[in-house]
Parts: sequence; C-alpha cells; structure tokens
Amino acid sequence: MAGQPGPKRQPSLAIIDDYLGVSKPHFANLPPERISITTFKDTIVPNNEVELNRLVERLQPFDVISTVRERTPFPSSVLRRLPNLKLLLATGTQFETFDLATARELGLPVAAAPGLGRTDQLANTSIPPRPNIKKGGAHPTTQHTWALILALARNVAIDDATMKRGGWQSGLATGLTGLTLGIVGLGRLGAAVARIGHLAWGMQVVCWSANLTQEKADRMAAEVGLDPQAGVPGGDATSKTFQVVSKDELFRTADVISLHYVLSERSRGLVGERELALMKQSGLLVNASRGPLIDHEALLDVLERGGIRGAALDVFDTEPLPSESPWRQDGYWGRDGRSHLLTTPHMGYVDEGLMNTWYAETAENVERWLDGKDVLHRIA
Repeated sequence: MAGQPGPKRQPSLAIIDDYLGVSKPHFANLPPERISITTFKDTIVPNNEVELNRLVERLQPFDVISTVRERTPFPSSVLRRLPNLKLLLATGTQFETFDLATARELGLPVAAAPGLGRTDQLANTSIPPRPNIKKGGAHPTTQHTWALILALARNVAIDDATMKRGGWQSGLATGLTGLTLGIVGLGRLGAAVARIGHLAWGMQVVCWSANLTQEKADRMAAEVGLDPQAGVPGGDATSKTFQVVSKDELFRTADVISLHYVLSERSRGLVGERELALMKQSGLLVNASRGPLIDHEALLDVLERGGIRGAALDVFDTEPLPSESPWRQDGYWGRDGRSHLLTTPHMGYVDEGLMNTWYAETAENVERWLDGKDVLHRIA
C-alpha cells in the first residue's frame, strides 16, 4: 500500500581476511534469516587508488565488518565511503591501521576481541579460561619468536630443504649458550622473549628503546620473575639481568637481535643501513613485530652480500607478501655467499587457541548487536 514502509532490509556481515576459514563454526548459531554472512579469505591492500576502490566496492554493501588485526587497514578514506557500516569488529586489540578518530566522528562503534573468551552461556566450559595475552609469556608471538631464533640458529629450514633434495648437512649450527641477546623494545613481549633466553641458555640480555631506562628494565625483569641484579653466571658482576645499552652498542655486541617495537612514524626504518652495518657478521636478526621497523632495501643489500649470518622475518612491508618479492626466491638464500633467510607468513599470533577465541568473542558481539545490546570491548 502506498505510503507504508517496505520490508526491512536484512542485516549483512562481511568476514574479511579469514585466510584459513577459522570463523565459520563460531557464526554457525546465527540463522541465515537473521543476518547474511559473506566470508572473504583474501586481502585487498588499499595501497593505490585502484585497490582502494576495489576494497570500498567489496565492503560498501555490509552493515557489519569483522576483520583480523593488521590485515586490512581502515583509514579515513575507506571509512567515509562505507555508508551502510554500523559496526566494525577486529580480532585482537591492535588498531594502528584504523582511523579511530574518524570512526568516532562518524558515530561508528569499533570493538576489539581481547582473547579471553565468550562471556555468555555459549562459552565452551570444557576449555579452561585463556590466560591474558597482555602478559607477554602467554602470547603466541613469544613462542614464534623463539621458534624463529632456534630454526635460524640450528639451520632447520635449510637442512630440511637439503634433505628433501637428497642431501645431508648444510653447515654448522650456532649454539646459543652464553651468547648475547639484544632486545629492541622491552615491553611485555620483549621481556618475555628475554626471560627465556636468560633462563634457558644463560644469555646475556642487552636492551634498548628510545625511552628505556635501567630502572624500567629492572622493573620489567622483576615482572617476569627474574632478579634484576642477577646478571648471568660468570658474567660481569656489575651487569644487570636486562642491561640497558645504547642502540649502537646493542647492534654492535648482540649475537641475536629480536625486534619488539611499537610501529609509529618515528620508528619506521628503525633498523636501517647504519644499524645493520654495526652487526657482527655472525649475527642473527629476527623480526616478528612489524615489517616497516626494518628498512627492507637495506636488509636485502646486507643479506645479498652475506653481511650477517641470517635473518628471520615473520612480518613485511606489504602483506600478504607479493609473489614477486625478493624474499620469496626459492633455493637462493644461504647460497653463494648470501645470508640465510627464514620467512613465515605473519604467524606470530596465528595460534589455534587464540584465533578461535577471537572469533568466538567476535561472534558474541555480532549476536549482541542483533539483539540490540551494547557490544563488548568497545574502543570507539
């Protein structure tokens, strides 16, 4: 009848960047008549006008978007072109690539998933509550960092490839006992990684960040259960368990350097040609933090000429890593004088338990939104 409103439009949800299809079972309780769900397993990186338009075209129809931390960015140029968007959800709690100020201006709710599990009756009571990943030792990235360090030091990847080609040993491994571990960024993750090196292999830990003091480093040591004054057995009696040094000294003296720094405009290119030139030729560099912390052109040059023993990278300037990237060269690194290179596809946080917990929390928020309730863990 003329003058009467038409049928109410069904809400729609886009689940984007779910590379491995983890989300599906968590949204199975939502009947299709309540909300239509579309899952995208690929990522559109809006690094030029064409890709920006592709991303906007894909997302414009949806009322709710569920994204994975640090995969698709949501700058103002994207948010302002999504007029249907009523709720933006992200697994995890990292929002460096989201323009939260624009979201607040638009009145767009943005909610996180802290990784603690659902709060309602659908929580799986057979699974014990997850530890708070804000405590660095519980974070999957701590484990992945040590997986990278050990795999690089022990030639795991190159030996595996050599054996599968019919060969045997590729070269001598590096023992970690008593070496110096350099931590760039002594936050919760950096401290957790440092603690393991100290306890497991008696490594001397040196650390640096722009505003780090010895007092703060001592406090971090105590927070992870170490005596800040203990140093290492047989070491300098005046050294601390987490010894603060200058940036130059860290890169000059450390045998293994692991990055755990917050990415900002100031920290982009934090590790460049100068820092890499200071490293020992036997040194190992590991980055499971943020790709742009390293000047990748400078690192490529150093690895091409064998300036350090090797690097392990879990993060990159552009993700997913383009197929033509020099980091993807098969059978190239570790040969003819080139440094070893170990790469993983940003797996630091892609832990079975954590990813499922994040999606469970996200699904709970979608259900709350459909029921007209406030969403949980709102940050904007």
